[in-house]
Amino acid sequence: MSWAISTLAVGMVTLLLIQRKFYPCFWDDLMYYARVRRVGSMMMARMKRGVVTYLQCFELQARNIPEKAFIVFEEQTLTYRAVDARSNRFANALKSHCGLKHGDIVALLMNNEADFICVWFGLCKLGCEVAFLNFNIKSQSLRHCLHSCGAKALVIGSGKLRNATRRYSSSRALNTARGAYKPETDGPQPNLMNNFLFIFTSGTTGLPKAARISHIKAVMCMAFLRLCGARACDRVYLTLPLYHMSASLLCIGGCIELGATCVLKRKFSASQFWKDCVKYDITMFQYIGELCRYLVNQPKVLNFEVAHKVRLAAGSGLRADVWKEFLRRFGKIQIREAYGLTEASIGFVNYTDEIGPIGRLNLPFEFLKCDPHTYEPIRTDTGHCIKVSKGQAGLLVAPVMFTNPFLGYAGDKAMSERKLLRDVFKCGDVYFNTGDLMLQDHRNFVYFKDRIGDTFRWKGENVSTTEVSEVLGCLDLLLDVSVYGVTVPGYEGRAGMTAVVLKDGHGLDGERLYSHLLHTLPPYAWPCFLRVQVRLLLIRQSHDVLSMTVSWNCSYFPHHSLQVHRFVPFISFLKFFFFFPQIIFCYKSESVVL
Repeated sequence: MSWAISTLAVGMVTLLLIQRKFYPCFWDDLMYYARVRRVGSMMMARMKRGVVTYLQCFELQARNIPEKAFIVFEEQTLTYRAVDARSNRFANALKSHCGLKHGDIVALLMNNEADFICVWFGLCKLGCEVAFLNFNIKSQSLRHCLHSCGAKALVIGSGKLRNATRRYSSSRALNTARGAYKPETDGPQPNLMNNFLFIFTSGTTGLPKAARISHIKAVMCMAFLRLCGARACDRVYLTLPLYHMSASLLCIGGCIELGATCVLKRKFSASQFWKDCVKYDITMFQYIGELCRYLVNQPKVLNFEVAHKVRLAAGSGLRADVWKEFLRRFGKIQIREAYGLTEASIGFVNYTDEIGPIGRLNLPFEFLKCDPHTYEPIRTDTGHCIKVSKGQAGLLVAPVMFTNPFLGYAGDKAMSERKLLRDVFKCGDVYFNTGDLMLQDHRNFVYFKDRIGDTFRWKGENVSTTEVSEVLGCLDLLLDVSVYGVTVPGYEGRAGMTAVVLKDGHGLDGERLYSHLLHTLPPYAWPCFLRVQVRLLLIRQSHDVLSMTVSWNCSYFPHHSLQVHRFVPFISFLKFFFFFPQIIFCYKSESVVL
């Protein structure tokens, strides 16, 4: 008997050693796939009860846990019941005073606040399709967004009405429209493949594109926090803008799916972050890479950095060096780095403690071999694409199917078609082209390598090089303009660099250039660097261009000077450099390493 027990023990130890050597992520994979199965079972159970859409999931929680805190904003706490009641009042007011009805498209331009969610849900109860507008966009981009999505009405938050000539008293409308909203009994039933809302992404043709988000995509996003390990008892800290999918669908939707509480902030503050975490008993927060870097660069606040209860953080864009420093300084917080797209349902989650990857194998996807200059997929003589081997960077694509739908962009079928690859591996198949270069290693970890095409990411936002070029091209002093992203050591994403040729007889008018940018582009899209040249070289959009790096010691720059809202030449500090607020312009500078 003792011999059998000893043999069994030796066998178990041997199996564990083999597992740790050849399959070290076995237990992580097992636990993650168990969560996936549970999420799928819960979703199917809800659907059998008629709970199909994002809004219906919220209404279910409002019935099940009515008195639980849902949104905490500043000194205001709204329960699930309170948000449901307030969204009813918005629905009644918008129907009676604005005549909105099922099928209407309504644009929403609001800062982060509790009423963003109440207005959104109120419009959903009317059957309207909501278009989230980036509150940073201005002028031509704003007009384009309203036109491209076909908005019938625009709801503007009070914080955006400073320049409005007429103000409508929403409080009077709400007070006269109390009570539950009663939908039409004969209204069309929701279809999972129908459009739910519009979220704008950067456009390759110069202006933002209105991506259609289906009901099934929105419902699938609601599982994100649970897949990351969040629980119903968590209090989730959200500082990201609600017009982004990450905040509105992944975080708010994730809290609804769990029945958790979201502590919403108007905007991110690095100096206030840990104080808020202690004040509101935060156990989880959502991040972008820049947010974590700002926290690491802040002076230490030991009382708050040690006293917090944060155990989990989920987001995207976190660099490995910042990741390591964040864990070293702020304690054992589980980081769940992820990757996802607004337009499609493909995504990854790094559910292990491995630092660096964006995820592991889950949803169907492929990495394609592509041309190093054009980044177009390379095809064989039969017309089909070629998969790359593990350890090689390739273009990430995903099959278009029921669980990964692509509804395209509003207003332009040709633009939607350009995101699709056909006859990839066999005749008739269709794949969504993410435009991102990825690498899968021998352990099945996936790493983000680069974003190709006419966009780059800066300050947590996607910037369209074409849009910036067209805006600058409107200035009569510029003959030619070229915009591209460059890496800056110590910063996530790419900073915008603009190369320009001045027209004969014109000099560089910094005051005018700054004023033009101020009134036409959001701050994150302003070029960080300007190169004035005699002529522009014809540069192909290749990885060589994307890998340009700006190098110098930034401690030379007087940061307090960037608070001045005007053009300021600092010739005394560095010859040929000009400073704008948040902009460093290089004038015929040799400090740019090409």
